Amino acid sequence: MVKRWTLLGIALGALLVWPWPPGVGGEAPFVTLASTTSTQTSGLFEAILPRFEAETGIEVRVVAVGTGQALRIGRSGDADLVLVHDRAAEERFIEEGFGLVRHELMYNDFVIVGPGDDPAGVRSFADAVRALAQIAAVRATFVSRGDDSGTHKAERRLWRIAGVDPTASSGAWYREVGAGMGSTLNTTAAIGAYTLTDRGTWLSFKNRRELEILVEGDARLANHYAAIAVNPGRHPHVKREAAARLIEWLLSEPGQRAIDNFRIQGQRLFVPSAASGR
Repeated sequence: MVKRWTLLGIALGALLVWPWPPGVGGEAPFVTLASTTSTQTSGLFEAILPRFEAETGIEVRVVAVGTGQALRIGRSGDADLVLVHDRAAEERFIEEGFGLVRHELMYNDFVIVGPGDDPAGVRSFADAVRALAQIAAVRATFVSRGDDSGTHKAERRLWRIAGVDPTASSGAWYREVGAGMGSTLNTTAAIGAYTLTDRGTWLSFKNRRELEILVEGDARLANHYAAIAVNPGRHPHVKREAAARLIEWLLSEPGQRAIDNFRIQGQRLFVPSAASGR
């Protein structure tokens, strides 16, 4: 009996001095990141996040949805941070007390893609707004994500500038699919239509069929991404320290270099911009 109690005492003592398993009695060794489908489907996270995980031991669990849905997940406290691309919505998220600080991370741009024979005749346009107005004028089929994503919001802004309400023709020449960028591109390719896509997803997209980039380079097509930690004042359970470490790494020289080095077929998909402080 004495021997049993001695062994039990040794075991209890070991538990007191030996580190607890990760996630027991403290912050769990994972962080939940709500982000866009473009960052996920482009392969960026698969390329860079293992480096952060190896350095810190913190697993990153990505929930890939549209920007609008990512911010709603942040509002409900079901993510520790968000990485999205709609500045107006990001600033509202912070102003309403759901997010802490907006950190400019990287950018690429949007492009308008369409069939190579270009029935709307927009290939020579440098003005994305003029191109959309022309697509509407000839009623060429345009596929919209229709999912409240950052890309969808950017598309709606361009339509507003063009003075066109395409939803009045929803189901006719304007098709709203309510899907991510990859699925939207698949639909666009299948029916030979036009759509707006971020360049990162386009470069990683394989099923292009007859689709080509027809309009690019307009300053209004700039596409900036930012990271924001969810406010623990609203949701005390969020992993503030783990979220801060991920943001710090993404903004650091190694993180920015990893973003800069991510290539598909020799083409850079995202330009690091933490130093710009935009």
